[in-house]
Order: sequence, then structure tokens, then C-alpha cells
Amino acid sequence: MKNNSIKTVVATGIGAALFVIIGLFVNIPVFSNTSISLQYAVQALFAVIFGPVAGFFVGFIGHMIKDMFSGYGVWWSWVLPSGLVGLGIGLLKNKLQIEKGKLSTNDYVWFNLVQIVTNFIAWGLIAPLGDIVIYSEPAKKVFTQGVIAATSNALTIGIAGSILLAVYAKTRTQSGSLSKD
Repeated sequence: MKNNSIKTVVATGIGAALFVIIGLFVNIPVFSNTSISLQYAVQALFAVIFGPVAGFFVGFIGHMIKDMFSGYGVWWSWVLPSGLVGLGIGLLKNKLQIEKGKLSTNDYVWFNLVQIVTNFIAWGLIAPLGDIVIYSEPAKKVFTQGVIAATSNALTIGIAGSILLAVYAKTRTQSGSLSKD
């Protein structure tokens, strides 16, 4: 059990650092402080490998630090949804069994179904409501931002995240693939 805790902490630190670096230097602006953010594909990979706790903290800590470096302050109404996306996707850890080295079509369907639903709850609902309650932002603007963020993050995770999962799965030893000479 202790070994899993250490792995989770280390994975969280590495994942959060990658989230910050990718978030600061690799993003494509789309609409009013909303961009295509490739760090969510990396977060999804860490969430599937290390579970919901690591997934949550990779997004939460990573987004918080990224905001601190960005110069516009920490937007807690967007930091929390980043964590929730990792938490939701991380719930697939035991279902996908990526460590066995094989992902089926059904695994990719589950992965994408869960990440799409999670993105739309986090970005299309929780983030805009947080913006309205905490920052008194106009509803029309923040719900538009939320839907754009949910859509772009779902597409990013769907494409880049699926590719990362496939590449990672290929690095794992498949069950029964070793034979004795």
C-alpha cells in the first residue's frame, strides 16, 4: 500500500509539472481566454495509469501553478474543473487495465464516453457556475467559454489522449507474452 502512495505522489508531481509546462507553452487560443490545451491529454494518461487521486491533483495543482505563472491570477472556478476532469477519467483505472498491455475498442469507447461526459460536466456546468458565483461574470459569456472549453478538451483528450494510451499500452508486457526457452 505504501508503495502505491509513493507512486501516486511522484506521478502527481511529474504530471502537474508537465501540465504546467505544456499549458504555458503549447496552447492554441480559441475564444476569450479559452484555448486548445494539450496538457489535458497528458492528465488523462496519468489519471488512467495512476487513478482518480493522481488525476485530480495533476489537474488541480497543475492548473493552479499554471495560472500563477500566467500573470492573470488563479481562477479557482477553472482550477477545480481541471481536477475534476482528472478525477472522472481516473475512475477508469481498474476498468481499462492498461498495465496489461492491451486496449480493446471497447476500452477506447469507455475512455472517450467518460472523458466527454466529465468534460461537459466540469467545463460546461461547474466552471461557468463558479465564474458567476465567485467572479460575477456574465452568464452568456462564461457558458459559451465553458462549452468551447468542454468541446476542445474532449476533442484533445479524444485524439491525443487515445494516442497516448495506445503508445503507453504498447510499452507494457502483455499477459502471457513471455515464454520459457
